[in-house]
Amino acid sequence: MNLFENQNNREKNNDRPLAYRMRPRNLEEFYGQQEIVGENKLLSRAIKADRLQSLIFYGPPGTGKTSLAQVIANQTEADFVKLNAVTSGVKDIREVIKKAKSNRNLYNKKTILFIDEIHRFNKSQQDALLPSVENGTVIMIGATTENPYFEVNSPLLSRSRIFRLEKLNSKQVFSILNQALNDQERGLGKLKVNISDKDLNFIAELADGDARVALNTLELAVLTTPADKDGVIKLDQEIIEESMQKKILNYDRSGDNHYDIISAFIKSMRGSDPDAAIYWLARMIVSGEDPKFIARRVVIHAAEDVGMADPTALIIAESAARAVEQIGFPEAKIPLAEAVIYIATAPKSNSVVKAINSAVEFVENNRAGDVPPHLKDSHYAGASELGHGLNYKYPHNYSKNYVDQNYLPDDMQNLSFYEPGKMGREKKTAQFLDYLKNNTESEDDK
Repeated sequence: MNLFENQNNREKNNDRPLAYRMRPRNLEEFYGQQEIVGENKLLSRAIKADRLQSLIFYGPPGTGKTSLAQVIANQTEADFVKLNAVTSGVKDIREVIKKAKSNRNLYNKKTILFIDEIHRFNKSQQDALLPSVENGTVIMIGATTENPYFEVNSPLLSRSRIFRLEKLNSKQVFSILNQALNDQERGLGKLKVNISDKDLNFIAELADGDARVALNTLELAVLTTPADKDGVIKLDQEIIEESMQKKILNYDRSGDNHYDIISAFIKSMRGSDPDAAIYWLARMIVSGEDPKFIARRVVIHAAEDVGMADPTALIIAESAARAVEQIGFPEAKIPLAEAVIYIATAPKSNSVVKAINSAVEFVENNRAGDVPPHLKDSHYAGASELGHGLNYKYPHNYSKNYVDQNYLPDDMQNLSFYEPGKMGREKKTAQFLDYLKNNTESEDDK
């Protein structure tokens, strides 16, 4: 490559979006994902040693999947080929494989094939890759925002190592933005940009872990704001809101407002107000709250405040939490909303909380009781000689599948931890327990 080609490439690169220009060139410039690319981690060792196997990077947008592939391209001596599953087909795959075979046979050179949005490939396209991945003709690196266990064929999965990339936190996004502001070669360092750390952090928070969104917002704000007479481009919250095309809500994940909103959310569900609960849910979603955090709170609330009055609430909450894991936002807001509405409109009971708290308190403040002999395990050799299981009454041998016997330590017969509530299913639970106590079957009634 001659001097003129270098100059042309630099000029062409300057026309690229800021997010493209600021892609890390090596692992030292790569932010986040330390659990997979940190010092002495498997992937970082493999990249530095140029000893890669087929990989699939799975995670939300803007977390560094393509950037990490580009770092690998810069590090490796292999031929690096990039395809986008949206625009590529089996013909493109075969052409890459044909060239890869030539590279291996003629020059003993490896080929790395990066496939962006690999989940877009259909079964036949994925099958076309399989033989070449299996015999090592190509080292495949796939990137996907979808769960690969659902979207990628099992044979291809079994021949690939899957790395999950997590959302960047606001501090990491802030560092990326700061680097872009100060980088004179690739970033905005040659411009006089005046933006406070508070407003820069607003962008980082609102980007919700997506570095690309954050950089695009910063670039648009800078390019659309005229400089003052001193050549300074002054950015403020209003400009950031316009550039993000989203209102910045008063919501700091580490501040009081965060806890106030989650408190209002929980209390609205507890207070059986579905409209208020959905409003606070929407506030958190729009403000970029971690959906996993929301889902955890919904699951806890289902057990804590609905409990045995409607045990189905916990199943629905857990299903919503799994949906968040499997499909992500924005679609996951629908099962989350369903769970919130169900819980808000369900009968309430905190008898489970009272039961476990009182039991834990008792255990912590009293000596441990012995297991009664008839409840001890009798399935090992010599147990019967020790009296284990002796005189145990098997409930299913009785007509009502119930027989009165002692299940607590001998000196704790009068303990009571669970008191059923009077709402929903728990009302029937109370009636059933009362029925059993008042209709005890004797040994003669078997």
